[in-house]
Amino acid sequence: MTTRAKLTAYSALATALASLCLTPLLTTKGWITHAYLVIAVVAAAGAGLRRTPFYRWTVPLGQLLVLFVLLLIGFAGSTALWGGLLPGPQSVHTLAQVLGRGLDDIREYAIPAPPDPGLRLILVGSVGLIAITVDTVAVTYRRSALAGLPLLALYSVGNGLAGDGGSWVWFGLAAAGYLVLLFAEGQDRVSRWGRVFRGTSRQGVSSGTLSQGGQRIGVLALALALLVPAFLPRWEGGLLHTGRTGGAAAGGAGGVTTLDPLVTLEAALATPSNVELLTYRMDSSLADTAYLRTGSLDQFDGTAWKLSNPAVSELKGTFAPPEGLANVDVPTQTGDFQVTDKLESGWLPMPYPASGVSVPDPGAWRVDALTGTVLPARDKAIKNLRYKATAYDVRPTAAELRRAAAAPTKLADHYTELPKDLPPVVREKAQEVTRNAATPYDRALALQDWFTSSEFSYNTKIKAGTGSTAIADFLRDRKGFCVHFASTMAAMSRTLGIPSRVAVGFTPGDAKGGDRYSVNGLMYHAWPELYFQGFGWLRFEPTPSRGVQPSYTEPVAAPTAAPTQQPTAAAQSTAPVAAPSSSSDCDPKLRRMGECGDKDKASAGARQDSWLLSWQVLTTLAAVLVVLALLLTPMLWRGLLRRRRLGTGGRRRPGGEGPGGPTDTQVLAAWEELVDSAWDLGIPPDESRTPRAAARRISEAAELDEASAAAAGRVALATERVLYARSAEVSAPLAADVRTARNGLRAGAGRLGRTKAVLLPPSSAKLWWRLSETVLAARVTTRGRISRAAGPLRRGRDRLLRRGSGDGEAS
Repeated sequence: MTTRAKLTAYSALATALASLCLTPLLTTKGWITHAYLVIAVVAAAGAGLRRTPFYRWTVPLGQLLVLFVLLLIGFAGSTALWGGLLPGPQSVHTLAQVLGRGLDDIREYAIPAPPDPGLRLILVGSVGLIAITVDTVAVTYRRSALAGLPLLALYSVGNGLAGDGGSWVWFGLAAAGYLVLLFAEGQDRVSRWGRVFRGTSRQGVSSGTLSQGGQRIGVLALALALLVPAFLPRWEGGLLHTGRTGGAAAGGAGGVTTLDPLVTLEAALATPSNVELLTYRMDSSLADTAYLRTGSLDQFDGTAWKLSNPAVSELKGTFAPPEGLANVDVPTQTGDFQVTDKLESGWLPMPYPASGVSVPDPGAWRVDALTGTVLPARDKAIKNLRYKATAYDVRPTAAELRRAAAAPTKLADHYTELPKDLPPVVREKAQEVTRNAATPYDRALALQDWFTSSEFSYNTKIKAGTGSTAIADFLRDRKGFCVHFASTMAAMSRTLGIPSRVAVGFTPGDAKGGDRYSVNGLMYHAWPELYFQGFGWLRFEPTPSRGVQPSYTEPVAAPTAAPTQQPTAAAQSTAPVAAPSSSSDCDPKLRRMGECGDKDKASAGARQDSWLLSWQVLTTLAAVLVVLALLLTPMLWRGLLRRRRLGTGGRRRPGGEGPGGPTDTQVLAAWEELVDSAWDLGIPPDESRTPRAAARRISEAAELDEASAAAAGRVALATERVLYARSAEVSAPLAADVRTARNGLRAGAGRLGRTKAVLLPPSSAKLWWRLSETVLAARVTTRGRISRAAGPLRRGRDRLLRRGSGDGEAS
């Protein structure tokens, strides 16, 4: 492998190792395969461009063009041509839209974020740009030391964003890749001075001292960088003092992190995991049916359900009475909660409506009194948190809800507001479903019954979204998951004049013995909350086979001490309800929530993460490789043939140096190389001339200088001696003369001629001739074998024909 090839490979390796520090930024790691593919293709493009006679500054421009095409194919495939093989006219516009959504996701998501296309585009594109920068600095301009700056920038940004998700392992890998790149360039610089004198064994100097010294220093520096920080005191202050409430997010107030929980919910549903997030104990008989609510979204702008500007205040332990609850003397239930280290961001999960909460550090939290939501004021405030929460145990009956008074005008105006572009199908379908309902409660119950009927199916593979378009698509296809059911029922309720909002959190935990319950990543959930005067905001459950129906939606409105086995609203509807699995290895709680029989959900959700697994990408990659192979075959074949003829590569070959003079085969190989080199540069061969006459013709046509013409003459003279003399008597090797003559030919050919000679050498037609001759010989051989194999059959047929004709004549 040449030095330039080594530097190209090590530059790509250094970028690939440094990019590993970005893996904690998303919930899945499959996007890194896309990034590695981009690094490999960009490096290959740079290696190919550097073999052309173009200026060096054109190499990174070509690599940027290749990167742009790869991003178009990978992230704008929906508008591509030929089934995603080539970018289409709208691909650039589509790519810009994906990038815009990615920039919006950066402002909305916490780390680790879901693998949305926009975020993957930003990460893959950034890694590609770093790969081009490192390749340009280290290989094109041979400044490997400066290549450490873009690698450092990549590591610093990735590790800084990852926070606690970062690791010293990422630094070690990135630094190791950089050191390998430095070692490769260092060996190249030393080798340019020739063989290094290292002294004799009597001087006590090892033969590898000089070459290994730099490597030892680099390894020692890397070891010290990894070990010394472990013994130094940790400085938490940072360069900028952020104060007690640092880590504020956009849109927050008083340092509050207002990350939309619906975004986190959609990410968790896309890649479900049964990792335990928190455990709790509750002193209520309904502990295993209690939802843990993290917050509610009260504003619908047509694009998504969002939390309007929260009126946050300091967390003092007790909350104001819940909105709309007339009697606050109802019983309460208290829970003791313990969050694991797997839940690093989010709002505080609590039963609703909460009356108070006790946390170790109240300054790390803020409360929105209007919605009863507790928001973090610091990054990762919830990680490993232990807290207590108290909530009202509100249990209305169906009769009480039917008699509920109308909501106050101000509240109704806010919670029934709808965007002007809401599709008419939302209102029309809501009125159709509830046409026989007399009260707001009956209308809400009719909507819940309709969603939990057999007309809808639960499917987590549907594209997430809560906007007007997503709601219209959901009503048409009738497939989706809890986000679609909750947002659609809330929007339809608003068209009927029922105040509504979307709540997010967790379904009830699994019993772990005694009064202890466990909540994992499979229990992320969303549901609608509807307002009824005197009782406040009440939960409804429209998602089929998920969650637990509230008691006030049952035909008998008496509270029960145990959850129902199926949605009780089914008693008022003749439509069947999805039956849970009866597998004996499934927990009864999971059976009730419909989790049994869906064990492949996690793997199915994870499969969407790998960009490399899509058939469009595999087909595109195969097509690109085939095209590249066809385009590069003449150049590669010509280069290999030249190396064989001139003896490069470390072994004695035709035309190469060796003890004694060159053989006849080597002389003829050198002459063939000279003739083919001239042919590649625009001077076709003339086999009617003698070698010396052909050399004069080449020298005159190419206007060779004196040295190049003399070199060509020596090769021609040696060839004539081999062809015509009794003894060749050639003593000097001819490889150097061939190179001298070839350099003269290249100097007079111009840039366009040299480019053509490299990429599409005319002498490569010999390869086609050889292939044609091989195919023809194979056909002749095959035909002969078939003829010989069919000979006995033909002779047997002829005998039968003759015998048949003889019998006819005798008769």
